[in-house]
Amino acid sequence: MIQKVAVVVLPGLSPFEFTVPCEVFGTDRSSLGVGLPAFDFVVCTPEPGLLPTTTGFSVAVGEDLSAAADADLLIMTPSHSGTPLPAGVVALLQTAFQRGTRILSICSAAFALAEAGLLDGRRATTHWKHSRQLAAQYPRVSVDENVLYVEDGTIITSAGTASGIDACLHLVRHEFGVRAATAIARAMVVPPHRDGGQAQYIERPLPLRRGDPLEELLVWLNDHLDEDFSVSDLAGRVHMSDRTFARRFRAATGTTPGAWVNAQRLSSAQALLEDSSLSIDAVARASGFGQAVLLRHHFHKALGVSPAAYRRTFQGPAEPRCRQPA
Repeated sequence: MIQKVAVVVLPGLSPFEFTVPCEVFGTDRSSLGVGLPAFDFVVCTPEPGLLPTTTGFSVAVGEDLSAAADADLLIMTPSHSGTPLPAGVVALLQTAFQRGTRILSICSAAFALAEAGLLDGRRATTHWKHSRQLAAQYPRVSVDENVLYVEDGTIITSAGTASGIDACLHLVRHEFGVRAATAIARAMVVPPHRDGGQAQYIERPLPLRRGDPLEELLVWLNDHLDEDFSVSDLAGRVHMSDRTFARRFRAATGTTPGAWVNAQRLSSAQALLEDSSLSIDAVARASGFGQAVLLRHHFHKALGVSPAAYRRTFQGPAEPRCRQPA
């Protein structure tokens, strides 16, 4: 069980990536009643003092690397100083790995884990802009640029920026359960779990511009998710051939029309399950799945839970009905 969490920072740190573990593990949420402890949380660096960030201000760090020696979770944040990884950090990572400590990297901090030899023979990920460099520089690492995070043994590597949140919440969910991860996610106003991968964020040659016919179509689709339509129907709305439409749609969104519509319907169903008292059948119709059996199929496929279980997670158990007096 994770009790002590240590975050390693270096000069040239990225503020957002640094604050992700601070928000997830450094905030005391033990009073929420979801099984979360008040973590023993520490931030450390090889040479304590003021560390410059990439955005013009500095962060004061008072602890050296010895503070992380007994951590249950060691989190490596990215640095953009352009200097080699300090020997003390390499030693800390290797020692922590050897004693079975969980190690998590955020964004390009995967390079630090690779430099320390921790990713040899393992799957890993990093921001898609750096994935080819990581693969070329460390050929023994199996780099997957299409995922938000990778867990391989005791090591978790996350992709760019916000994927650090996904990785941290995944770890909380694994260690403390769904309710604990959901409680943190709600406090941060982020999804408890995001499906998909980095592929949807990789730069595409045909981004949508204001007034683009596909932009207008996407808006229309979101307003008509409960209707039936074919690819030919959609292509006709923007005056394209089926083949041209499919190519343009994938270039603009990173996926097929069918997959995009299905994802939006799933998102609509999630919102209805969280915020309404509609029956599962009514949610299926309102979100465009039509039948409850199809809604259940897509929920299990995408989220691994049933619609009813998802509702219980977000709304809690139903209030018991009061017994009427005899």
